[in-house]
Amino acid sequence: MKIPKQLIDCLNENKVRYEILHHPEAVTAQRLAQAEHVKGRHHAKVVILKSGEQHLMTVLPADCQIDLEKVGKVIGKTASLGKEPEFKSLFPDCAIGAMPPFGNLYGLPTYVDKHLAEQDYIVFEAGTHTDAIKMSYRDYEKIVKPQVEDLAIKLQPMKGV
Repeated sequence: MKIPKQLIDCLNENKVRYEILHHPEAVTAQRLAQAEHVKGRHHAKVVILKSGEQHLMTVLPADCQIDLEKVGKVIGKTASLGKEPEFKSLFPDCAIGAMPPFGNLYGLPTYVDKHLAEQDYIVFEAGTHTDAIKMSYRDYEKIVKPQVEDLAIKLQPMKGV
Protein backbone atom coordinates (compact mmCIF):
# COMPACT_ATOMS: atom_id res chain seq x y z
CA MET A 1 0.00 0.00 0.00
CA LYS A 2 1.16 3.53 -0.77
CA ILE A 3 0.68 6.80 1.09
CA PRO A 4 -2.75 8.10 -0.04
CA LYS A 5 -2.37 10.57 -2.91
CA GLN A 6 -5.09 12.82 -1.47
CA LEU A 7 -3.08 13.18 1.76
CA ILE A 8 0.12 14.24 -0.04
CA ASP A 9 -1.87 16.51 -2.38
CA CYS A 10 -3.57 18.13 0.62
CA LEU A 11 -0.25 18.81 2.36
CA ASN A 12 1.34 20.17 -0.83
CA GLU A 13 -1.67 22.35 -1.73
CA ASN A 14 -1.55 23.88 1.75
CA LYS A 15 2.19 24.55 1.32
CA VAL A 16 3.14 23.06 4.68
CA ARG A 17 6.47 21.52 5.57
CA TYR A 18 6.37 17.84 6.38
CA GLU A 19 8.73 14.92 6.50
CA ILE A 20 7.94 11.38 5.37
CA LEU A 21 9.43 8.81 7.74
CA HIS A 22 9.85 5.13 6.86
CA HIS A 23 9.99 2.52 9.61
CA PRO A 24 9.70 -1.21 10.19
CA GLU A 25 6.07 -2.37 10.18
CA ALA A 26 4.39 -1.16 13.36
CA VAL A 27 0.78 -1.86 14.21
CA THR A 28 0.22 -0.14 17.56
CA ALA A 29 0.66 3.57 18.15
CA GLN A 30 3.12 2.97 20.99
CA ARG A 31 5.22 0.64 18.77
CA LEU A 32 5.19 3.23 16.01
CA ALA A 33 6.34 5.93 18.41
CA GLN A 34 9.22 3.61 19.39
CA ALA A 35 10.07 2.83 15.75
CA GLU A 36 10.11 6.54 14.92
CA HIS A 37 12.04 7.44 18.09
CA VAL A 38 9.43 9.99 19.14
CA LYS A 39 7.74 10.31 22.50
CA GLY A 40 4.20 8.92 22.72
CA ARG A 41 2.83 12.41 23.35
CA HIS A 42 3.91 13.45 19.82
CA HIS A 43 2.44 10.44 18.04
CA ALA A 44 -1.11 11.16 16.90
CA LYS A 45 -3.18 7.98 16.96
CA VAL A 46 -6.59 7.79 15.34
CA VAL A 47 -9.51 6.19 17.15
CA ILE A 48 -12.74 5.86 15.16
CA LEU A 49 -15.93 6.14 17.19
CA LYS A 50 -19.54 5.59 16.30
CA SER A 51 -22.39 7.67 17.65
CA GLY A 52 -25.78 6.60 16.35
CA GLU A 53 -25.21 6.07 12.62
CA GLN A 54 -22.37 8.59 12.42
CA HIS A 55 -18.66 7.83 12.58
CA LEU A 56 -16.29 10.32 14.22
CA MET A 57 -12.53 10.57 14.10
CA THR A 58 -10.78 11.21 17.38
CA VAL A 59 -7.06 11.91 17.49
CA LEU A 60 -5.03 11.55 20.65
CA PRO A 61 -1.45 11.04 21.79
CA ALA A 62 -0.19 7.44 21.73
CA ASP A 63 0.38 7.61 25.50
CA CYS A 64 -3.32 8.25 26.14
CA GLN A 65 -6.51 6.27 25.76
CA ILE A 66 -9.92 7.53 24.66
CA ASP A 67 -12.44 8.28 27.44
CA LEU A 68 -15.91 7.58 26.03
CA GLU A 69 -17.56 9.45 28.90
CA LYS A 70 -15.63 12.64 28.06
CA VAL A 71 -16.43 12.21 24.35
CA GLY A 72 -20.12 11.80 25.17
CA LYS A 73 -20.13 15.10 27.07
CA VAL A 74 -18.43 16.86 24.14
CA ILE A 75 -20.76 15.56 21.41
CA GLY A 76 -23.89 15.50 23.55
CA LYS A 77 -24.67 11.81 22.98
CA THR A 78 -23.14 8.42 23.64
CA ALA A 79 -20.32 7.07 21.52
CA SER A 80 -18.72 3.65 21.26
CA LEU A 81 -15.55 2.36 19.67
CA GLY A 82 -16.03 1.82 15.96
CA LYS A 83 -15.69 -1.73 14.65
CA GLU A 84 -13.16 -2.19 11.85
CA PRO A 85 -15.55 -3.99 9.45
CA GLU A 86 -17.96 -1.03 9.79
CA PHE A 87 -15.48 1.76 9.08
CA LYS A 88 -12.92 0.05 6.84
CA SER A 89 -14.80 1.21 3.71
CA LEU A 90 -14.48 4.86 4.83
CA PHE A 91 -10.70 4.63 4.20
CA PRO A 92 -10.35 2.73 0.91
CA ASP A 93 -6.83 4.07 0.29
CA CYS A 94 -5.44 3.14 3.73
CA ALA A 95 -4.30 0.01 5.51
CA ILE A 96 -6.73 -0.64 8.35
CA GLY A 97 -5.45 0.95 11.54
CA ALA A 98 -3.11 3.28 9.62
CA MET A 99 -5.56 6.05 8.76
CA PRO A 100 -4.05 9.53 8.87
CA PRO A 101 -5.75 11.97 11.29
CA PHE A 102 -7.33 13.95 8.45
CA GLY A 103 -11.05 13.38 8.94
CA ASN A 104 -11.64 16.29 6.54
CA LEU A 105 -10.34 14.11 3.66
CA TYR A 106 -12.79 11.32 4.52
CA GLY A 107 -15.91 13.33 5.39
CA LEU A 108 -15.61 12.71 9.13
CA PRO A 109 -15.91 15.22 11.97
CA THR A 110 -12.51 15.32 13.67
CA TYR A 111 -11.89 15.82 17.39
CA VAL A 112 -8.38 16.24 18.80
CA ASP A 113 -7.44 15.67 22.43
CA LYS A 114 -6.13 18.83 24.09
CA HIS A 115 -2.87 17.08 25.10
CA LEU A 116 -1.96 16.57 21.45
CA ALA A 117 -2.83 20.19 20.65
CA GLU A 118 -0.14 21.29 23.14
CA GLN A 119 2.66 19.68 21.08
CA ASP A 120 4.86 21.61 18.67
CA TYR A 121 4.91 18.74 16.17
CA ILE A 122 3.07 15.47 15.59
CA VAL A 123 3.91 12.20 13.87
CA PHE A 124 1.16 10.03 12.44
CA GLU A 125 0.52 6.98 10.28
CA ALA A 126 0.36 7.92 6.62
CA GLY A 127 -2.08 5.28 5.40
CA THR A 128 0.40 2.39 5.65
CA HIS A 129 2.03 0.50 8.52
CA THR A 130 5.53 1.46 7.30
CA ASP A 131 5.18 5.20 6.54
CA ALA A 132 4.58 8.09 8.90
CA ILE A 133 4.49 11.85 8.48
CA LYS A 134 6.00 14.40 10.84
CA MET A 135 4.66 17.95 10.70
CA SER A 136 3.96 20.95 12.86
CA TYR A 137 0.80 20.63 14.97
CA ARG A 138 -0.19 24.21 14.04
CA ASP A 139 -0.07 23.38 10.31
CA TYR A 140 -2.13 20.24 10.97
CA GLU A 141 -4.71 22.29 12.86
CA LYS A 142 -4.90 24.90 10.07
CA ILE A 143 -5.64 22.23 7.47
CA VAL A 144 -7.98 19.90 9.41
CA LYS A 145 -9.68 22.47 11.70
CA PRO A 146 -10.47 19.83 14.34
CA GLN A 147 -12.50 20.48 17.45
CA VAL A 148 -9.99 20.43 20.34
CA GLU A 149 -11.39 18.96 23.55
CA ASP A 150 -10.48 16.94 26.65
CA LEU A 151 -11.10 13.42 25.29
CA ALA A 152 -8.50 11.12 26.76
CA ILE A 153 -6.83 9.76 29.86
CA LYS A 154 -3.07 9.46 30.12
CA LEU A 155 -1.88 5.86 30.32
CA GLN A 156 0.24 5.03 33.34
CA PRO A 157 3.60 3.51 32.43
CA MET A 158 3.79 -0.15 33.34
CA LYS A 159 6.13 -0.93 36.21
CA GLY A 160 9.08 -3.19 35.58
CA VAL A 161 8.86 -3.11 31.77
